[in-house]
Amino acid sequence: MTEQPLLEVKNLKKYYVIPQGMFKEDIVVRAVDDISFSVNRGETFAVVGESGCGKSTTGRTILRLTEPTEGEVLFNGNNILNLPYNEMRLLRRRMQMVFQDPYASLNPKKTIRQILTEPLRVHNLFTKEERIQKAIDILNIVGLSKEHLDRYPHEFSGGQRQRIGIARAVILHPDFIIADEPVSALDVSVQSQVINLMLDLQKELGLTYLFISHDLSVVEHMTDRVAVMYLGKIVEIADTEELFDNPKHPYTQALMSAVPISHPDEKKERIILTGDVPSPANPPPGCTFHTRCPFAMDICKKVAPPSIEFGDGHVATCHLYTNNEGETN
Repeated sequence: MTEQPLLEVKNLKKYYVIPQGMFKEDIVVRAVDDISFSVNRGETFAVVGESGCGKSTTGRTILRLTEPTEGEVLFNGNNILNLPYNEMRLLRRRMQMVFQDPYASLNPKKTIRQILTEPLRVHNLFTKEERIQKAIDILNIVGLSKEHLDRYPHEFSGGQRQRIGIARAVILHPDFIIADEPVSALDVSVQSQVINLMLDLQKELGLTYLFISHDLSVVEHMTDRVAVMYLGKIVEIADTEELFDNPKHPYTQALMSAVPISHPDEKKERIILTGDVPSPANPPPGCTFHTRCPFAMDICKKVAPPSIEFGDGHVATCHLYTNNEGETN
């Protein structure tokens, strides 16, 4: 019997309406446009793509930090989008987020003691003394110490601040964490430390990650499965190793070609995409990638591509793998 996924996202949409005045039609920005995927318990699932493709909006919408336009988000089989405020607040103990900017996500007026004990206080967990001890314990786990409790965020380096952000997310012992580009604002030398910390915490606490990133070398190192997004849509999903060895979608192939080589003797053909990313307020008809795709056909400009399954959970949406009538080859 197959275990139920911890998280299931079904036909999720997040549109932003920009009013244009009384005599003009409002502009609709399709930030997240009908995406579906699942995350299994204990795995690290990555969402990758260029800046502006809808990755961060997806993460925030799943946690209802922004309310979705349409769709379902099932956590342990329950649609959390239907939960009233009080029940959603209780559920946040089990779903947390690590933000991209470690400085902007920490209140500059609060000490680390206040930042780390606040989640415990909000959820009425433990006594005051026990909360402080929990804060000390979690600081030790992330590589800081008791001496840091009464300092403010500006007194730490970027890497230390991100460690504090991770500590705040895991102090409630959640089941699921969304990490929104958690290392992109850090020096390369610090990135590996934070990545290894997250992997250690995952093993120790049994965490499940949704890892949002544009850095494919990081994704290759720490994730189990990957979804590739382009202009608000998911164009390919596969196991990490399979995706890097055998990318099917032309956009995924272009992304993979941009990953820096790991050895001077390694040969790689760079795929340069022409043109700019279209506006999500006015996406192209048919396949949204056809304006930049080197293999674009007439059908790509008119008909949205179907999802093609290649086995072992590898799915891509592309007309290259159908005949001219849109049927799978």
